[in-house]
Amino acid sequence: MSFKSKLLLGLTGASLFFNCSSPKEEVADSEVKKPNIVIIYMDDLGYGDLSSYGATELSTPNMDKLANGGIRFTNGYASSATCTPSRYALLTGVYPWRNADAKILPGTAPLLISTSQMTVPKMLKGQGYETGVVGKWHLGLGNGDVNWNQHISPSPNEVGFDYSYIMAATQDRVPTVYIENGNVVNLDPNDPIEVNYDNNFEGEPTGKDNPELTTVKWHHGHNNSIVNGIPRIGFMKGGEAAKWSDVDMADHFLEKAQSYVKSHKEGPFFLYYAFQQPHVPRTPHPRFEGKSGMGPRGDVILEADWMVGEFMKTLEDEGLLENTLIIFTSDNGPVLNDGYYDDAVEKIGDHTPAGALRGGKYSLFEAGTRVPFMVYWKGKIQPQVSDALVCQVDFLSSLASLTGSTDTAQDSENLLSAFMGEDKVGRSDLILEATGRTALRKDEWIMIPPYNGAAKIASVNIEIGNDKNYQLYNLSKDIGQADNLAESNPEKLEEMIASYTAIRGDVNSKVEDVVLK
Repeated sequence: MSFKSKLLLGLTGASLFFNCSSPKEEVADSEVKKPNIVIIYMDDLGYGDLSSYGATELSTPNMDKLANGGIRFTNGYASSATCTPSRYALLTGVYPWRNADAKILPGTAPLLISTSQMTVPKMLKGQGYETGVVGKWHLGLGNGDVNWNQHISPSPNEVGFDYSYIMAATQDRVPTVYIENGNVVNLDPNDPIEVNYDNNFEGEPTGKDNPELTTVKWHHGHNNSIVNGIPRIGFMKGGEAAKWSDVDMADHFLEKAQSYVKSHKEGPFFLYYAFQQPHVPRTPHPRFEGKSGMGPRGDVILEADWMVGEFMKTLEDEGLLENTLIIFTSDNGPVLNDGYYDDAVEKIGDHTPAGALRGGKYSLFEAGTRVPFMVYWKGKIQPQVSDALVCQVDFLSSLASLTGSTDTAQDSENLLSAFMGEDKVGRSDLILEATGRTALRKDEWIMIPPYNGAAKIASVNIEIGNDKNYQLYNLSKDIGQADNLAESNPEKLEEMIASYTAIRGDVNSKVEDVVLK
């Protein structure tokens, strides 16, 4: 009997047991039996950054509890090698390459998700769920001309979230303020916020012109407005009382996530808990500073692991652990130097953030999109390791199946049986994206079409998969993608090209050099 059948049987049994109750009571009882759903989403966490995925220089015991107590996927993917596109796919069930605007967004970008579009929270609301998002958003806000001093709409609240407590974009981008349900937190109307990504405001210092005011030095692309001694991307003026404290950010988001759980424990609820770690700027709280021996990047991974543990304790203390499905994963692969001098490169030692994989963030090679991916449900999912091919784009259809919804989306497959540990295969194929370029993963093979441009982004020192020739790798035998079989196996290459074209279309693969913004 499948997991879904068992779940439905349990719900039906509960309904029959309470058949003497009123219809209203029956509905309430069946609704409370629906599991709470939590997605813990890391930012730039690599396949090799967890001890449960082979890391020997870092210990991540709380993340490991999810991996070892649930399903640890070895072939779990983000849909993209960068943040905004992956988040778009996770929430909408649509490949990001179908939306030309699904790329790394500035803090002033309009809302990327259409308010008429089906989303994971919108689908779950239809099944009686309360829905919340806490943490990093980076999917745009408003209609492209946001007045940060007034109510901001559309926002997460217009695409399915009942509650939102977010940062607009990333920790290294302005505006450096928290936004709760469309309103900037702690805003002083006498000190209005102004934001511009093209031009600075007269008299405002920048990382480029005033390095003496910075406590963190910029390496590339992060030399605009200075907030808390950290130079950012973009220019900002005003809003002093509303600006966040970087070293307290992890604690702040944890408290909001815990409060959400406590106030919605009667359930069912859906919480999208989007961490900022280990994205730059890496600003560990003093409690974790120096703990890893790897500099701030290692420290914030330890900090994030502790946050996961504290969040899990809250679920347990509130008696929710046995009725909460938890998905843990990352938006893309790792990067060391992503814009600041913070010793990530110098202190890496023997740690390998990508594990045995090639590439990293921004890359079509495996380390760009193959990420830590665990599904945990105490008492419902048996601990195991799964080689099933799964992707975050499949959350919408899979969670719909779990909760009884018929909603789906264009590219989202129902992989509920794989997420529950019953199906060991998962998807047969998957289109992966990195900075506008795409590749095909099919069974154990991956094919990368020819692309113009540099093979490596020099500023971040990452191979991104560009080559003038087709690339074909058998990942079951060559996980590090060292042996290109395109010439020696022309039949398989032709088959992969045909499959790719059937999904992606006849696209021109001449993509210009990647520009990081």
